[in-house]
Amino acid sequence: MNPAKNKGFAISEYHDTHEIYSRINRLIEEPIRPIHREEMEKYLQGFEKKYASSKPVIEQAKKFIPGGVQHNLAFNYPFPIVFDRAEGAYLYDKDGNRHIDFLQAGGPTVLGSNYPLVKEKMLELISTTGPSTGLFHEYELKIAQFICEHIPGVDMFRMLGSGTEACMAAIRVARLSTGKKNVIKMGGGYHGWSDSLVYALRIPGTGGFDAHGIPRASRRYTQEAFPNDIKSLERRLRRNKFLGQGTAAVIVEPMGTESGTRPVDYEHNQQIRELCDRYGALLIFDEVVTAFRIGISGAQGYFGVKPDLTVFGKVVAGGYPAAGGLGGSQDLMEYLAAGLQAGKKRAMVGGTLAANPLSSAAGYYTLVEIEKQNACEKAGAAGDRLTLGLQKLIQSYDLPYVAYNQGSICHLETTGTMFLPINMKKFWTIPKTLKEIKIRKHMMEEMGAAYMMEGIVTLAGSRMYTSMADTDEVIDEALLGFERVFKKM
Repeated sequence: MNPAKNKGFAISEYHDTHEIYSRINRLIEEPIRPIHREEMEKYLQGFEKKYASSKPVIEQAKKFIPGGVQHNLAFNYPFPIVFDRAEGAYLYDKDGNRHIDFLQAGGPTVLGSNYPLVKEKMLELISTTGPSTGLFHEYELKIAQFICEHIPGVDMFRMLGSGTEACMAAIRVARLSTGKKNVIKMGGGYHGWSDSLVYALRIPGTGGFDAHGIPRASRRYTQEAFPNDIKSLERRLRRNKFLGQGTAAVIVEPMGTESGTRPVDYEHNQQIRELCDRYGALLIFDEVVTAFRIGISGAQGYFGVKPDLTVFGKVVAGGYPAAGGLGGSQDLMEYLAAGLQAGKKRAMVGGTLAANPLSSAAGYYTLVEIEKQNACEKAGAAGDRLTLGLQKLIQSYDLPYVAYNQGSICHLETTGTMFLPINMKKFWTIPKTLKEIKIRKHMMEEMGAAYMMEGIVTLAGSRMYTSMADTDEVIDEALLGFERVFKKM
């Protein structure tokens, strides 16, 4: 049953996946439709004035920080902005400019930024325990118990420092429990930056194209299938079985790669579950973005599909540091605590600041409040309003752009950069494709700068997360900003 009509989830109606791909294919077949050059130059000149206090800070930072920022999300064209205050639906920069926050720290703040109740609890904790002791705190139990009670595929939960660490742990447990080595991911997906998973990033079929500084042997047992192509996955599973190697696990983002940028059919996850059972592979759901954003039971609760292991991040610490974790069935999770007593080999994981009191408490109070306030559904309604408004604007201005969403995860494709295919077998076509990607990527950067000038913070000019704090008035204000940009195309 499609649970889209059930209350509590961010998704009110599941999208027509094939219609989205059809429109994106038309987008990448057409010449780009950027902002008129003279209008873009006005934006860039205005950028220098509006963010006058940020630029010298970034120039100084470049002397001490590679690229001038410590986090990839902070890279903005033509230069990063220095923000010093976050509150609800808004971010405020060093010059006092107010922006609607659709970056949402990359996705964690479903309640809105700096949520008062959670902040108060954190101040109490810091005044008593401090942020970390290295020893057990009761909040570790509280957050683990909450997650186990609400996420269908989780009997036990181990908190870690990041989603990258959690993906590494999931792969290690899968290989140890199955005795097999091969791991299949969906092309274009991001599962952290560990050596074995920096493979086929962003664009399917690219293999180790982006794996600079990583020995080829590190990804020897990493394979890819094409997203939303169940036959591609079955061929890979069948081949591994035929060669006598088998498959340890299939790891997927249940909404589609790159946080649903490449969406999947509603039945796709169930089909993957059936194939994993048939070929003896574990199914790993990377719910770093979707857990507690799609719904309090995650994407697995929405689709009604139970994975063997679930990777957590982002929302699991409510926007506070050290957000990561791994959950799964008891027999699998015991590998993380195994040793002589358990009578089986141990999957080694660690982290000095993993499950510190601050992260555990922040995560616990955030999740309790998300459930209490029905925040997922409210954030999803904001995402629906934003997406519908963007679709109307696109149609009104006769633009080839594509807007779609999975609840509070919203996508606005103006260039289709990540959808341009790179064919590694036809290597002679790669330079031309890379040139086109560079052109489209620059347009996307300029779009992001234009949105920023209109008071809208996005993720790379193409993805937006909404929160419970995004009222109808906030969304309508944002749509006016988008319209001012679209008028200049």
